Amino acid sequence: MSQFRFRYVASLVLTAVMVVTGCSSGGTETESVGGQGGGQQVTLSMHSWRVEDTEGYKAIIKAFEADHPNIKIDFKPFKATEYNTILNTALQSDSGPDILQLRPYAPGIALAEAGHLEPLDNVPGISTIPKDVLAAATGKDGKVYGVPLSLNSTQFYYNKKIFEQNGLQAPKSWDELIATAKTLKEKGIVPISFGAKEGWLLSLSHGVIAPASYSGTNYLDKLLKGESDLKSAEFLQSVQRMQELIPYFPENYVGLELNDMRTLFATEKAAMFINGSFELEGIKKLNPDLPLDFFPMPTDDGKQVLTTWVDGSYAVNAKSKHKAEALKFMEFMATKKFGELFANQFKRISAVPGVSTDDPLVNKMAELSQSSATPYLMVVSFAEGKPTTKQTLENALQGMYLGKLTPEQVVEEVQKSAATWFPPFKK
Repeated sequence: MSQFRFRYVASLVLTAVMVVTGCSSGGTETESVGGQGGGQQVTLSMHSWRVEDTEGYKAIIKAFEADHPNIKIDFKPFKATEYNTILNTALQSDSGPDILQLRPYAPGIALAEAGHLEPLDNVPGISTIPKDVLAAATGKDGKVYGVPLSLNSTQFYYNKKIFEQNGLQAPKSWDELIATAKTLKEKGIVPISFGAKEGWLLSLSHGVIAPASYSGTNYLDKLLKGESDLKSAEFLQSVQRMQELIPYFPENYVGLELNDMRTLFATEKAAMFINGSFELEGIKKLNPDLPLDFFPMPTDDGKQVLTTWVDGSYAVNAKSKHKAEALKFMEFMATKKFGELFANQFKRISAVPGVSTDDPLVNKMAELSQSSATPYLMVVSFAEGKPTTKQTLENALQGMYLGKLTPEQVVEEVQKSAATWFPPFKK
């Protein structure tokens, strides 16, 4: 880091130069007043798609800055549906952030292959994270490009008070789930808070429901080997079940987005809510007294499954002007201190091993993630293609909910997409 010595008469000119140069490709730097080592203070830009995490990151960043007084973090989140476009545009114009939240699996790895990311293999502590977790941010060259944040799960949240008042229990089969929804509807209660406006919520909900149709079979193995496909009876049934739930959604559900769904459930106007572990904090913020629990997806073979995947990672921009400082934050993210702060702040399962939380629901999710997990198929295995097969499923499901496509047409579109790129389908 260069040191600036200047006279007072030149300070205004130098300050202007620093402001201009700080606007390109990441952070800014100013003369340090005190601080460790008497060096310059650097401000790192840090981008995310989690607007709802803003307050939580203030506490995490404060802990990092306390140990690194010469490094400041400017956390700037964007709307999730706009993040990819904003990030890609910035990276391609060499004006991207110093630290960026990386989508898991194929989308994030694509940024590494394009040369936008700095390898993190030498970051202290990263080797303590299990390889299957690091795989979500490991490039085809075998290098690690992101420090994973958490292990996500998706499930049915439910209101325990509403269930108890109506003599209901968490369903143990698909038929019981439908019967539960019917009972709630007959009582004038919205059974499932659901919206079809945002496509990603549709693939996420499908990720919860689909495994019930193939759990206990070898369908996944056959699919990933190319011995079966996405027009199979199992996958078709999963889409048909998404359609079967329509009577139990809110009125005008096709126009509802996540905020609407979350509010409907948190204000106790709906009994169930299909969503991820990452929603737990938001639900509790809206209603700390909500009598909340969740149940995994009941399967056709009498078991239950929790859909899981590694969530986003944080990466360093290969063109950052402050790589050394950004790598310090990566090192912090690989520590148990960060893992505990993250898990307790956001009520989520940390990717750092050996971390538990003070929230029993998070611990329950963590336990089931070890004993009853199934992969989120569209994220882990089908997030490639142009558009991706995951996006194709989302668009097709929106078409189905608008009455424009049948379940058979949905799976036809999804298989057609996967056949253009998925290696086992091209044999």
